[in-house]
Amino acid sequence: MKNFPELNSKINGFLHGGDYNPDQWLDYPEILKEDVRLMKLANCNCFSINIFGWSAIEPEEGKYTFEWLDKIMDDMAANNMQVILATPSGARPAWLSQKYPEVLRVNGDRTKNLHGQRHNHCYTAPIYREKTAKINRMLAERYKNHPALIMWHISNEYGGECHCELCQEAFREWLKVKYDNDLNKLNQQWWTGFWSHRFTDWSQIESPAPQGEMYVHAHNIDWKRFVTYQTIDFYKNEIKPIREITPDIPVTTNFMGMYGGLDYWKFAKEVDIVSWDNYPSWHNDYQNLWDLGANTSFVHDVYRSFKGGQPFLVMENTPSLVNWQEVNKPKRPGMHLLSAIQGVAHGSDSVLYFQWRKGRGASEKLHGAVVDHCGHENTRVFREVTEVGEVLNKIQEIRGTSIEPEVAVIYDWENRWAIDDLQGLKRDKKGYQEACEQFYKVFWENGISVDNINMDCDFSKYKLIVAPMLYMLKPTVAERITEFVKNGGTFITTYWSGIVNENDLCFLGGFPGPLREVAGIWSEEIDSLYDTQSNYIEFNKDNKLSLEGKFEVKDYCDVIHAETAEVLATYKTDYYKDMPAVTVNKFGDGKAYYIAARTGEDFNNEFLLKVIKELDIKSVIEGKLPLGVTAQMRRNDEHKYTFIMNFTEEEKLVTLGNQEYTDMISGEQVKCEISLGKYGIKILKQ
Repeated sequence: MKNFPELNSKINGFLHGGDYNPDQWLDYPEILKEDVRLMKLANCNCFSINIFGWSAIEPEEGKYTFEWLDKIMDDMAANNMQVILATPSGARPAWLSQKYPEVLRVNGDRTKNLHGQRHNHCYTAPIYREKTAKINRMLAERYKNHPALIMWHISNEYGGECHCELCQEAFREWLKVKYDNDLNKLNQQWWTGFWSHRFTDWSQIESPAPQGEMYVHAHNIDWKRFVTYQTIDFYKNEIKPIREITPDIPVTTNFMGMYGGLDYWKFAKEVDIVSWDNYPSWHNDYQNLWDLGANTSFVHDVYRSFKGGQPFLVMENTPSLVNWQEVNKPKRPGMHLLSAIQGVAHGSDSVLYFQWRKGRGASEKLHGAVVDHCGHENTRVFREVTEVGEVLNKIQEIRGTSIEPEVAVIYDWENRWAIDDLQGLKRDKKGYQEACEQFYKVFWENGISVDNINMDCDFSKYKLIVAPMLYMLKPTVAERITEFVKNGGTFITTYWSGIVNENDLCFLGGFPGPLREVAGIWSEEIDSLYDTQSNYIEFNKDNKLSLEGKFEVKDYCDVIHAETAEVLATYKTDYYKDMPAVTVNKFGDGKAYYIAARTGEDFNNEFLLKVIKELDIKSVIEGKLPLGVTAQMRRNDEHKYTFIMNFTEEEKLVTLGNQEYTDMISGEQVKCEISLGKYGIKILKQ
């Protein structure tokens, strides 16, 4: 596979730098001058500027002070620094809130916010759209030909929702479009006959509220869909003048990991390059490092998958600590390089920080930064950031390369919304994301690349698709899964799949609904277990996977009947003792597996490794990876680049098989075996 094309020819390497807020330091010219020296010393080349700069640009309505930004942009260009220039809509000046109170959000309980914090604005308010479009146009006109400008950073971490009357009316208009202006159709899909909540006029519909309607699940999920739609619509209003004036400058906006408030699959279509803010809780006391490493990799692979393998950006990460966790621990020596390179290994073309320099006051004055309050380079954190820059400089040829996995895990935002909202199972422990992460971890531990896709993606390019808890099936999804299996694909799904349609209406005729034929089973009921309870499943003798043993299962046990499927394992206790627990159904040229209970690591490893071997899915290295070590690969038509990373505090030996490599950091030739120290990394060219 060839490298992905460069979105801007001015980009001259991996982006290394991050959020820079010179507007906070305009009274300290000596610090602004010192910043340039330190940036070069830290091997940084790119900074995001103006993210919260509105009050510095427009301190009074109609009064503009761009001179400070002009100087910063010019200084960046003069020192070969590149700029991701932000639009400032993430936080408003106080004058705007005071003069135009309609921009302030209304909460779900219908209370109105005061001025303050950030993301505290209504996406529907015409005046806010007008004001943001105007200042964005001015920015684009002023800097369209600036040599430092390589990308637009639109707003910052879009999120939240507004329930004001403007948004209520916009919601009704959105519903009219979705339901063909047919209120009866909405009533049918929302099942409003329940509790006699049938609507007779569109004006009766409001957004969900804690003191109002909150138990019509289709209503709730449509509201979430509307919030995504309206947020994207506001974003489109922001980028309209930018697209018009600077059509060749790519745009992005920084997403927030697995944030549940927006469907990022829909939003990702509207940006030129996907970016996200990466803040794992390294060194916490409730999770070992390699579990957290696997879960963080899961998110990286979601972001690479958004645009079919196109490299993404890590727009923010901390070089040391954050200030918003219950316990705020700094990264231990060596962890920063490991966590930075982890993103690159999974497809990021940047390592960018929040923040460059710690501010003197307000909320984030104690949040980690490259430059501490001491103001000099003689700190551990500064040295570790410099080391990251040195490594990035040595591996420049990897930029633009990507990954072509044979395995996909389906993780779908709308499915998550529906599962989180349903009244059933275990009220506070549904565990959809955790189930996806647990299956993913097996591939991660064995050096097998994975795409994390949603149910609307193309399935045909994969050998294996894993779809835990596919509760919701949107239109055509079951048909495409069936076609995938029929054409030779292998599909694995679990309990609590095929239950509802896209409007949260239960399928009739037996679960797993339209997956029943391809799975070859009928699910009669599901047993939710207390945390203190468990059951066991045991593989039958002479089963098709040649698996043996008994495995504990927790949380959920689906009581199923095999129809056309073959039973591989059965339950050992309770009233469903000896009933099917794991099945396989031969369908066309492929197979569909059904795992009826929530299994643990022991089962997931044994089972998936058998399927992987059967499908001849290869690790990115020939050798065996020890526990806590993963390997990932980026490649193009000419070379393969293998990243081997140790997420433990112990030295690990990794066998490489017969392949010879070049260590891209040391320049040495490597073969047979390597040693990785605590948090160690190797980047090997093949």
